[in-house]
This record gives sequence, structure tokens and C-alpha cells, in this order.
Amino acid sequence: MKSVFYLLDTAPYGSEKAFGALNAAAVSLNKMHVVLGLYGDGVYLVAAGQDSNKLGVPNLSDILYSYGELNVLVHEPSLIERGLFGETLIETMELVDEKDFLEAMESSDCVILF
Repeated sequence: MKSVFYLLDTAPYGSEKAFGALNAAAVSLNKMHVVLGLYGDGVYLVAAGQDSNKLGVPNLSDILYSYGELNVLVHEPSLIERGLFGETLIETMELVDEKDFLEAMESSDCVILF
């Protein structure tokens, strides 16, 4: 396998999916081309300044930011639908439209849904 697209379409908290996607992407980084695609509620992961202390879990946005070499594509229409466009987002991501998001997913050897 030469490339993998990890697709996260669920909110970063309330399940292990976002944490699992981040860990899987991080483990794969040195072995293949890795893209983390954020779609639907998954786009909440790039909101900067999250406070997860009351939840008793790590701040997943900070973890994502620490993987600066990870290619993170954010589905812009999902971001707009959730009112996050114009909010402060982590700097290590790329906003893409529907067409570019689908092309990146289709050009990967493997898509793994979280």
C-alpha cells in the first residue's frame, strides 16, 4: 500500500473515532503517503482553542497540530454548514471544496472510515 486516506466524519469527542484516526494516521506517516480527511462533524477537530479538560480527555486539536507533517484536508462545505468558517482553525490544514476532497480520496490506494 502506497497511500491511505483516513476519513473522519464524526465529532472529535464522545467516541474513540477521532482519537483512533489520529493514532492510525500518526503510525502510518513514515511508511506511506497519509491524508486525514475531515468531513461532516469531523471538521470540528480543526477548531483551535478547544477545552477538553471537563471531558477528562486529551485535546485532540492540539494532538493534530503536533503532527505538522500530516496532510489534513478539511471539507470546506462541511465547515460552512457548521458555522465554523471564519473561526480560528489550526494552521496545519488545507481547506478544499467537494471536488478536490473527492479527488484526494479517490486517488488514494485505500480509504479507511472512522
